[in-house]
Amino acid sequence: MRGIGPVEPPDGALDGIGPVEPPDGALDGIGPVEPAAGALGGIGPAEPAAGAIGIGIGPVEPGEGTWDAFEAPVVPRPARLAHGRLAELYGRHRRAVLGGVTAFVLLVGGGYLYATRPEPPEPPPPPYPSQVTDMHYLSSEVTPAGAPDRSFSFGVELTVLAGPPVTVTRISQPYQGLSVKSTPAAPFRTEAGTSRKVVVTMHVTQCRKVPWNAGLPFLDVTLRNTRAIEVHSFILGERYAQQLSEALQVACSNGFR
Repeated sequence: MRGIGPVEPPDGALDGIGPVEPPDGALDGIGPVEPAAGALGGIGPAEPAAGAIGIGIGPVEPGEGTWDAFEAPVVPRPARLAHGRLAELYGRHRRAVLGGVTAFVLLVGGGYLYATRPEPPEPPPPPYPSQVTDMHYLSSEVTPAGAPDRSFSFGVELTVLAGPPVTVTRISQPYQGLSVKSTPAAPFRTEAGTSRKVVVTMHVTQCRKVPWNAGLPFLDVTLRNTRAIEVHSFILGERYAQQLSEALQVACSNGFR
């Protein structure tokens, strides 16, 4: 300009133009520029923003839910049916398998119950023959034909009350001067719950060895069953004692010796 003194442009102004303020962040090679927060540029260190991924710029702490690029997350696989073909076969034959298992359980349970069942008590042993055998006097009997002289007979009834059958193996009496035979002849068997008539024939062999007046005479009878063998003496009562004394007197009347 002419006629006017020199004009000093203000600091930073371009020629003929007023000063221009560069916008924030503009680069014009004039003076240092502070990079914006998070900017990358080769100028000084830069602090990465929170959660940013940077390469070559210091260590970065992984945030929640992040993982290494080279380490894939483990995704659980859906469960598969165990044993493959076996599970398929089970699915096809399930009803038959369950039926077989049920039958097996019932069989094992039944076997266990049978094995652990309480044992039945052992049956009691049979009674002794003398405990279930009874004999009582009937009356005098006709002496069988062919019997020797000085013989006489009388009848008794033998009864077995219970238990196994009883066998009479021998009939005898305590006096030495008498011998005894029976009809039926011993041994003979009698079932439980039944009675049998037995005719006893006595023969006097020595009159001096028989009692003149028998007090309580008895018969010795040998009894046998599955429990035991016993000799039991049956006292036949007063009528037997009286008739025995009379028969002995008659048999030895011609000479009691």
